[in-house]
Amino acid sequence: MNAPPKATNRKAELLANTVEHVAIDQYDARPIIDSMRRMSFTSRDTARAADIFSMALADPACSTWLTLAGSTSAAGCMHIYRDMVKFGMIDAIVATGASIVDMDFFEALGFRHYQAQGGVDDRDLRALYIDRIYDTYIDEEELQACDAAVYEICESLEPRPYSSREFIQAMGRWLADGHAKKPDSLVETCFREEAPIFVPAFSDCSAGFGLVKHQVERRKAGRPYVSIDSAADFRELTEIKIAAGATGLLMVGGGVPKNFAQDTVVCAEILGHEVEMHKYAVQITVADVRDGACSSSTLKEACSWGKVDVTWEQMVFAEATTVVPLIASDAWHRGSWKGRERRRWAKLFA
Repeated sequence: MNAPPKATNRKAELLANTVEHVAIDQYDARPIIDSMRRMSFTSRDTARAADIFSMALADPACSTWLTLAGSTSAAGCMHIYRDMVKFGMIDAIVATGASIVDMDFFEALGFRHYQAQGGVDDRDLRALYIDRIYDTYIDEEELQACDAAVYEICESLEPRPYSSREFIQAMGRWLADGHAKKPDSLVETCFREEAPIFVPAFSDCSAGFGLVKHQVERRKAGRPYVSIDSAADFRELTEIKIAAGATGLLMVGGGVPKNFAQDTVVCAEILGHEVEMHKYAVQITVADVRDGACSSSTLKEACSWGKVDVTWEQMVFAEATTVVPLIASDAWHRGSWKGRERRRWAKLFA
């Protein structure tokens, strides 16, 4: 790792304004969604998406999954995702490593994300060890402390292959055992609520740096080491799909998490199980459908692959931080989640 720069007043000035996270019980989005339902364009799509998510929560046979891609956690939506798990609105999560490790676990260690200032040269940011996500800053020195925490967890585990779900569960246990500086992070909440988190590309984040350091040192010493088994991820999430039956997806962004969750239907069929396509599906994305990429492929397109039913699906082409707080708050205040059975899918692998 590179040597950190000397502390400067300029760095403190740039990291002065922290990102504050919204929570779904702080405001009631129902009047806005009700108004949007009588509008057109993205507003009406958002209202229909909110209705479909509430329908999934009201369906006693449905298990709801959240997929996360992009940087909405760093941008202020982190507590929304945590609260949906805390209140039993979400049973399982599939995400990028950045969302889970570089953002949520990172803040659980006591660090913060910061609102960026305009007109700053990125070369100056690099000299100050400030990383930029669009208009959000992260202190690189703090991010390297996150890498080191993952390394410490690796060193504490039995050296063998782990699914990402299993490793993240160990991260949640480590936080719950007194290492958390910020309580009730998403990782810790999922550990307590036995809601599994899957990160199919787990090494593509701070976890990767900690894992690589752990493996390099162990290999040099001729000792066994911890590794991540991506096939186990796919198998485990497919086992949840088989056990769940009806499922609903709330997808923020696209990419690997979206495809990974959707592919469980196909994988179950290959394993000889007859399973339903995902019954309810909402995706929020700004990706352009014309390039044929996973992030932009419509849910109707997913139906052709046998992944998503098209009766209750809705694409919302919007920047996620503008509509996720509305959809989540609307669902929380309508109360369809009250009385839902908590699936606690992590128990499948106990």
